[in-house]
Amino acid sequence: MLSQITRQTHSQLSSRWQARLSRQRQRWEEMSSQIGLLAAFAAVYLIWGSTFLAIRFAIETIPPFLMAGSRFLLAGAVLYIWARLRGAARPQRVHWRTALITGGLMLLAGNGVISWAEQYVSSGMAALLVATVPMWAVLIGAISNRERPARTVVAGLGLGLLGVALLIGPGNIAGGESSALTAVLVILAACFSWALGTHYSRRATQPSSQHMATAMNLLAGGSLLVIFSTVRGEYAGFELASVTLKSGLALAYLAVFGSIVGFSAYMWLVKVTTPARASSNFYVNPAVGVFLGWWLAGETITTMTVVATGVIVSAVVLIVSQKKRAKPEGK
Repeated sequence: MLSQITRQTHSQLSSRWQARLSRQRQRWEEMSSQIGLLAAFAAVYLIWGSTFLAIRFAIETIPPFLMAGSRFLLAGAVLYIWARLRGAARPQRVHWRTALITGGLMLLAGNGVISWAEQYVSSGMAALLVATVPMWAVLIGAISNRERPARTVVAGLGLGLLGVALLIGPGNIAGGESSALTAVLVILAACFSWALGTHYSRRATQPSSQHMATAMNLLAGGSLLVIFSTVRGEYAGFELASVTLKSGLALAYLAVFGSIVGFSAYMWLVKVTTPARASSNFYVNPAVGVFLGWWLAGETITTMTVVATGVIVSAVVLIVSQKKRAKPEGK
């Protein structure tokens, strides 16, 4: 009898300890998830805000498309090997098709084009213009889902266009030079391409391993950039010995932090959080980019630039904070 009571008591204590350990494990998992989200947001907020200045330094002695292609190929190769060593399955043909489309839209027509445009506009202005990505994302989403944007979103779009107009107004970019104006229009087109690539990536078939998917996007985009660089003849006259230490360090920073850390964090956020939260970096990056351009590169910040910054950031906040209105029951 005593032995039976002892066994029952032991069983009850064991069950309590298991329940307590289970609750503790759940708390740790929730805490780890929150820390992961915070780290990912910090990466896309701060690191991506600094990449615009790093691009400017890198293209001082490295052709823009070659620089971007080298950056993504290096980062993609490292991430691919790391993902395979961690047990990620070998990608299928359909996965490479997705990577080519996503890499072409986001990296070749997006980031690569922005790298080219920074030859003619400041890194701070490039950061501000890239903040229009959520505006394009809203339009693409509305067309894809055949939904009319809410009034708040429409107001945000109008405000964003006003901010862009103020930013590229007469006398605000390189004295109105045609090359600078062309660069601005090209950056806006690149923002549309980035938003389209992000929209496509959410629905496309990708590997179950997020690290493998990111590595494939980087490899595909980097390969397309190098091919495009070759077609444009960027190799002609380029000598590796002419690359300065500043450009070399900037390229290394872009490959490790901008691509491996920043791009991986962004693609993960696209999958695990809402589009609005994933796009929230676009109202932090401009401020970081403008400040670093002024602080480390001596870029001029005019009164109109400050006003345009406030207008564009306000527009992005209006757009990404808009939630879908719940449909009435029965509809």
